[in-house]
Amino acid sequence: MPMYQVKPYHEGSGSLRVELPTCMYRLPNVHGRTGSPAPSADHVQEASDPSLQALESRQDDILKRLYELKAAVDGLSKMIQTPDADLDVTNIIQADEPAALSTSAVDLNTMLGQDHGALKDIVINANPAWPPLSLLVLHQLLCDHFRVLSSVHTHSAVQGVPAHLLQCFGEQTRQRPRHEYQLGFTLIWKDVPKTQMKFSVQTMCPIEGEGNIARFLFSLFGQKQDAVNLTLIDSWVDTAIFQLKEGSSKEKAAVFRSMNSALGKTPWLVGDELTVADVVLWSVLRQTGGCGGTVPANVQKWMRACENLGAFHTALKLLQ
Repeated sequence: MPMYQVKPYHEGSGSLRVELPTCMYRLPNVHGRTGSPAPSADHVQEASDPSLQALESRQDDILKRLYELKAAVDGLSKMIQTPDADLDVTNIIQADEPAALSTSAVDLNTMLGQDHGALKDIVINANPAWPPLSLLVLHQLLCDHFRVLSSVHTHSAVQGVPAHLLQCFGEQTRQRPRHEYQLGFTLIWKDVPKTQMKFSVQTMCPIEGEGNIARFLFSLFGQKQDAVNLTLIDSWVDTAIFQLKEGSSKEKAAVFRSMNSALGKTPWLVGDELTVADVVLWSVLRQTGGCGGTVPANVQKWMRACENLGAFHTALKLLQ
């Protein structure tokens, strides 16, 4: 006898029919809709995030610029070898040039601006503790090419300037009226951390650093150089200021080796003609006392060649 009486679930003797599901989830068929074509790949791409497209475009631009910079650096590395890497910086074919300092006619109005009747006066502030020997050499070269009115003064804040510094331009006598001079060159002994130059006190900021001023003054001679030589000259000037003057003993030794190698091929540092690189390097060597017995033979010969030129005699007198 059963414990619980349960009514039959189905009547009669028919079989029980149970419908089982054929899929777990049902979704509408997008292909079966009328008037609604299936989405294409282009539609999916257009529906992407605009910020993602902007990011991809920016990445492409950055990569393109990086490739261009890499190509430019590779081109420069094939042209220039730096002296601090202890490599030969003159392993480049030099054009034949005359031995003397060749100059071309320079329009001072173009270089220094219209004077409107006033004398173009280059004013240099220099510290008497570190006389800029290269600027004295360039002053003498300017006097050889232009009618220069030279003068030396002392700033009121500086006391006890030696007499030979006050007479570094010789006797300051005016041999002609002021308006007949082409250029003024005024040197003021002043307590400044770096040598400064102005040729238009009202309209320009000062040019600082002996190397930068020497570059500007030498440009007044109108010397013609190709791009390769100009790059080498700038490299030597920077080497003189940052490695020979301010560098370690290891850096100075590397500079001497590079100079000795270059001067073994040409009489001057860049080709067969005196350049601002020779003037600045000679000045730094004399200022730092780097002319002793450890200087290579080619460098010593080059220094004697510099000091045999009349333009260097004024600077040499300050060292005596």
